[in-house]
Amino acid sequence: MAPAFKALSDPSRRLLLDRLFERDGQTLGELCAWLPQMTRFGVMRHLGVLEEAGLVTTRREGREKRHFLNPVPIRLVHDRWISKFAEPVVGAMSALKSSLETPMDTIDHIYSVYIKAAPDRVWRAITDGVETEQYYYGTRVDSDWSKGGRIVYAYPDGSTAADGEVLEIEPGKFVRMTFLAHWDPEYKAAGPVTMTWDIEPQDDGGSLLTVTTSGLAEGSKMATDFTGGIVYIVSGLKTYLETGAPMSVPAEVG
Repeated sequence: MAPAFKALSDPSRRLLLDRLFERDGQTLGELCAWLPQMTRFGVMRHLGVLEEAGLVTTRREGREKRHFLNPVPIRLVHDRWISKFAEPVVGAMSALKSSLETPMDTIDHIYSVYIKAAPDRVWRAITDGVETEQYYYGTRVDSDWSKGGRIVYAYPDGSTAADGEVLEIEPGKFVRMTFLAHWDPEYKAAGPVTMTWDIEPQDDGGSLLTVTTSGLAEGSKMATDFTGGIVYIVSGLKTYLETGAPMSVPAEVG
């Protein structure tokens, strides 16, 4: 957690994260505009520190390099330091803040996390129903994991939490799927989003998991809820694989 704390200690880096929280996927030029007193090189150095800490991820789009907020390390700090007694209060305050502020435009959300587990172990945790029950809000995934195959996430009582279709898949490496939420009529009516789970092997035998969510409506409650939900799932998966401890399911889910 030390790199995350170090990265967050600088006010300029915190400002860059705030601007990405408001509008994800900005270019270097766009981010430089938020720090007019700083040179382009200086902003690049700050972004480098944030990227090394895992708080920012990047993606090339043509000649441009876009930067995305990756809140997973912050969620891990939350899981480590905020007690179950403080969490309801913090959650209520965060919800109040979000409801009072004007929502900003959103684009793709990209979250990455290093997991101290081999790629095949991470893949099994993503695609095996017994495994997903440990970190995916208690739901069990079921699919034959073939292109065009149906995917269902079911609650313990058998009701459907979400479903979708496999669009592309390379077993052990990545899967791109549609995802339609059933737990809220508003979300179901909005239609499916697209999710991509990508696993990159690391030199030390671990894995870099990147989850990309596309197609969320701009400024919607669904976009806000999905952002928090995916962070919970990704950080929960890391905790489960590295410690064997399942994530507790929040009372409001389901």
